[in-house]
Amino acid sequence: MKLTLEAITKQVGADTWLYETTLSPEPGAVTVLLGATQAGKTSLMRLMAGLDVPTTGKIRVDGQDVTGMPVRERNVAMVYQQFINYPSMTVYDNIASPLKLMGQPRADIDRRVRELAARLHIEVFLDRLPSALSGGQQQRVALARALAKQAPLMLLDEPLVNLDYKLREELREELSALFAAGDATVVYATTEPAEALLLGGYTAVMDQGEVLQYGPTTEVFHRPRSLRVARAFSDPPMNLMPAEMQGDLVRLQGGPTLSLALPPKATRQLTVGVRASALRVHSRPGDLALPGTVQLAEISGSDTFVHVHTLVGELVAQLTGVHDFELGASLTLYLSPGQAYAFDAQGDLLVAPVRGPAGHTGGR
Repeated sequence: MKLTLEAITKQVGADTWLYETTLSPEPGAVTVLLGATQAGKTSLMRLMAGLDVPTTGKIRVDGQDVTGMPVRERNVAMVYQQFINYPSMTVYDNIASPLKLMGQPRADIDRRVRELAARLHIEVFLDRLPSALSGGQQQRVALARALAKQAPLMLLDEPLVNLDYKLREELREELSALFAAGDATVVYATTEPAEALLLGGYTAVMDQGEVLQYGPTTEVFHRPRSLRVARAFSDPPMNLMPAEMQGDLVRLQGGPTLSLALPPKATRQLTVGVRASALRVHSRPGDLALPGTVQLAEISGSDTFVHVHTLVGELVAQLTGVHDFELGASLTLYLSPGQAYAFDAQGDLLVAPVRGPAGHTGGR
């Protein structure tokens, strides 16, 4: 199915919820809408579904103008953060309901319901009513029902947000496999960069009602076209350092210099960016040393995030493994110039790190 949004906008009273947007999610693939809360993700999905009508512009499905077509006349499955289930039906019947409406054979319905329930870890609840389940369990029922529908367009608005961390990690992998096995066009909204990277496919980065960049997820991550995209597609946030050109070198605020292959017409004032995962505590030949003192060390899963006050400002390094750093202790961070981004005075990308053969940048 080919969904196309042509120069759509959405205004509510004097407020602009979506600025002019042209977007065509890749058919049969996953497109992630990535952005902070109130970036416009839900507003965009409601237009895709037919729940709202754009103020200007057109929405087409396989070339047909469906701009004013209500949701009940479209073959769309949608899951919200706020789960919706039929309260008088068992979990089994909730999941089976779209299959029964399609008139599928009972044996096929039973097989599909049990397959989805197993994948979403709710098989033990099939005979219960939704009211007997926790919020996270009810959300999984709503997910299973949407998947059972096998609609050509599936819209998922932060569907895992109400689940605990461990289950969320498991279901991300399950959903990736389910999406890959089907041929639906999937649009998936999230605030989490890591979720976008795990789901793969394509990503549209949104901020304050604008789609800033759309393309293959790894390409958008590795080559954010602006500071706004880099900020939205980094967790923890990208380290940003004011800088200026001095001859063939770039001088960071605070004194140290590094060599970057800037284009001839680059602006004098720059912003140098480096992802937390590109900073290290062990040097390599050609590294730039950034001495400082430890302000905070946080352990998250199998990584340690260490906050360091340096001469170029506050930096955060993401280190693999569990590390013990004493607060106030001296610590030098090391940066390879080849792992640095550079943005001009308008915030547009000038330089991005060179990617390795596996599609990754650098190491720790």
